[in-house]
Amino acid sequence: MRDDKPRQEGMDYWSGPHSQIIAASKGLLEYRQQHLSQTEHSFWPQVDGLETQVSEDRRIDGIAEVTFENMLSPLAGRKQTALAFQDEVNVFRRTLMHMGLPYSSRWLTATDKEDSQLRDVLYLRRQEGVSSHAFRQYVNEKLIDQLAEVDSVTEVRSQVYMPWNEKTWDTPNVAHDNPKSEHLHASVILGFANQEARQDFYEKVAPQLNVTLTTYVSALHTYQIDKTLTFVADGKRQ
Repeated sequence: MRDDKPRQEGMDYWSGPHSQIIAASKGLLEYRQQHLSQTEHSFWPQVDGLETQVSEDRRIDGIAEVTFENMLSPLAGRKQTALAFQDEVNVFRRTLMHMGLPYSSRWLTATDKEDSQLRDVLYLRRQEGVSSHAFRQYVNEKLIDQLAEVDSVTEVRSQVYMPWNEKTWDTPNVAHDNPKSEHLHASVILGFANQEARQDFYEKVAPQLNVTLTTYVSALHTYQIDKTLTFVADGKRQ
């Protein structure tokens, strides 16, 4: 969010007028916002070789998740995209677009468990020397399957990104600085039924995952998701 205005004012504008510009785009299958906690972050258990602390300058306020109906859908929404370009300066200090190809994401929910009441998002940076293919296989196959088997986890969603390129979303008068050392290569959203289950995961399960995580991941930044807002689902505005 812009730092010359109260943060909550920016969050409200994002979920209000700005969201309606995006939601009106043609060709959308899904559009949701994840509003991240300003203070509850960087809580993944520390281990040598894994960066877990989020710097204040790179702290993320929220995530706009957009899924298109097909590969040509972005062309249908060009009018609304142009409006969004011009409106971003009203709310954002910095924006970075991370894109994923079809089938670069997995979303697993446990039908035999309680619904998710709490969610966190994990951002992963690929370990130097690990290929994109090996990293994608680890995140979308091994890691997500491990997480789905955890009793305290009710939902797992992974997204592995294409290489970041500023030109995919270079809105005017908004920062898009993203040095290679700060690049993020994937995200994982975890759901929990309650705070007890969440605490159990980070105290007992996460330290065990660190054993193999550091082979593929050099940084893992965690954020509590304060709220999830859905504006388009199954191609229909909500």
